[in-house]
Amino acid sequence: MRAFVLAVLVAMAAAAPPQTASAPSPSDLARAIQRKYDTVRDLSADFVHAYRGGVLRREATERGTMRIKKPGRMRWVYEDPERKEFVSDGFRIYSYIPEDKQVLVAPVPSAEEATTPALFLSGHGNLARDFIASYPDSPDPAPGTWTLTLTPRRPEAEYESLTLVVDRGTYRLRKLITADAQGGRSVFTFTDVRENVGLPDSLFRFAIPRGVEVVAHGQASR
Repeated sequence: MRAFVLAVLVAMAAAAPPQTASAPSPSDLARAIQRKYDTVRDLSADFVHAYRGGVLRREATERGTMRIKKPGRMRWVYEDPERKEFVSDGFRIYSYIPEDKQVLVAPVPSAEEATTPALFLSGHGNLARDFIASYPDSPDPAPGTWTLTLTPRRPEAEYESLTLVVDRGTYRLRKLITADAQGGRSVFTFTDVRENVGLPDSLFRFAIPRGVEVVAHGQASR
């Protein structure tokens, strides 16, 4: 999923202001971000997801909305250019692409098993415990932000590193970036971020549409 223009990335990195000597240590910043998200009960935002690279050298840009509620509940709805839904009710994760007429169902991984970077937002994992924190050579150029790169302490199949861009004062998430072993780079940019608004549990229930194939634990049914 995909797309970023390399020339733009290079130009942005060249123009990026340094993260000054007054910056906290990377490990202290990781702990501060974790403390922040320990206080967030629910979270909603609009997002743009840009991807570039990978084995097939694909690139694409997608847009949608994100809703998260602890513990373990999420709803990511891609609206453009293709409709997709990824919903977790705290017990199961449903992946639905209407065009494929198929729903994939999997159990929510435990805190020890969680590998998806976004799961830390829903209360799984711990940034300071599970990652080695460092500052990148080229921080994000957005003013008033910190950029922190997190490398998992144990190898992960889905990504090699995770980078967060957060507001300096509030630690509110602006971007989530992952890099994988195939050279792919996935960038989520968040806007209209709202915290602790009281999202209802009903928002995270997924009703399987009629007539679709359901694939769970390697078994298919209709």
